[in-house]
Amino acid sequence: MNYNIEASWNAFFEAETKKKYFIELQNKVDVAYKNSICYPPKDLIFNAFNKCPLNKLNVVIIGQDPYHGPNEANGLCFSVNDGITIPPSLKNIYKEIALDLDTVFAPINGDLEHWAKQGVLLLNATLSVEANKAASHQKMGWETFTDAVIDYISTNKENIVFLLWGGFAHKKAKNADRTKHFILESGHPSPLSANRGFWFGCEHFSKTNVYLKSIDKKEIIW
Repeated sequence: MNYNIEASWNAFFEAETKKKYFIELQNKVDVAYKNSICYPPKDLIFNAFNKCPLNKLNVVIIGQDPYHGPNEANGLCFSVNDGITIPPSLKNIYKEIALDLDTVFAPINGDLEHWAKQGVLLLNATLSVEANKAASHQKMGWETFTDAVIDYISTNKENIVFLLWGGFAHKKAKNADRTKHFILESGHPSPLSANRGFWFGCEHFSKTNVYLKSIDKKEIIW
């Protein structure tokens, strides 16, 4: 794996990549990419960290797995490359933004890099996947790594907004320190959850910006 990471993450990566589980994870991922088609491209596995420097981090959004279709995954959760059909969950995210901010909001692509560059860490729990096999790289060690990311942020940063969408994300960030961070929870934006009333109306986007403004940080241009 290529983990030539943006400099502000160096301390975390230098410590974590020396651990036994990570060395084993790296070997498993290298073999998987050698023997089968995997996503995202190897040089984008840690794209979330490179696009969102730790010293600019304001918001964390937690996803589950990369998309497993051709040219979809770009290393940012919920995000797809420009030119790819917008996935159903992201369509519902866009719909909630329009409702929440009371605006016309209908992007023509699903690339969320502009969020990342504003300090939104778009973190999947598992950072790689085999083509056409959802969740195929779970239990390889990625979950241990991304748990460590969340713990590191919780411990070393203050006033971070955690947007936890769905039961998986709630559990993933259960140890985030609620006394020093702003944590918002809702249902998942997937059609099943959203259509049952667990997503629309959560107002996470306006609430995030109200909070950031209250601590003299820049609001996110969603």
